[in-house]
Amino acid sequence: MSSLIRDRILTIRSSLPDSVRLIAVTKQASAEIIRCAYAVGIRDFGESRIQEAASKQAQLQDLSDITWHFIGHLQSNKAKKAIEQFQWLHSVDNLKLAQRLNQLAQQLKISPQVCLQVKILPDPNKLGWSAPQLLADLPALDQCKNLQIQGLMTIPPFGSSNLENITVFNHTRELAKEIQEQNWSNIQMQQLSMGMSGDYKLAVQAGATMVRLGTILFGERSAEIDAKSRE
Repeated sequence: MSSLIRDRILTIRSSLPDSVRLIAVTKQASAEIIRCAYAVGIRDFGESRIQEAASKQAQLQDLSDITWHFIGHLQSNKAKKAIEQFQWLHSVDNLKLAQRLNQLAQQLKISPQVCLQVKILPDPNKLGWSAPQLLADLPALDQCKNLQIQGLMTIPPFGSSNLENITVFNHTRELAKEIQEQNWSNIQMQQLSMGMSGDYKLAVQAGATMVRLGTILFGERSAEIDAKSRE
């Protein structure tokens, strides 16, 4: 198993531009598998469940240079644990949640790095800002001084075509450019977290700076396919 994972990771990494950060999505993967990925150079790991991640983080405390990315739906009542456990939050999907995280970050004296989740195409299974909603909320988001807002995250609708995926990725890039040009004091748009195992090549072509890959690295998971998956 470890040699197979090693070969997959090395193949994918060699195909990515230096400007693209590979986040290995390790939900349902063991701490031992994470160690295998770490051994071949992976330092960014993505998890979507707070409790599952906490167990692995406890087992991997000796790997002090890991950066943990939260990529799942974040409920407000788990916000405190999320910013305590993760350096990056990719799935901040509404203003109320952002303001709650900002309040907690101030109390805890930490400054998590954040991507704002946008929903470019209609999708009942996805959360996130529409483009008009996000643009309207930018003044309030700019007041979240304890968050390092770094860019946007998006997920195309489950089962969408390549053409639809390209549309989502291109529109996300253009939205980020529009926001960056407004020169907010506390909002940067340097990062585009987009692209999963089935569509990451299209995302890279569209300008992704972070791709979230799980299945293509670690194989199919035992659980049923989750249409809300973030990798």
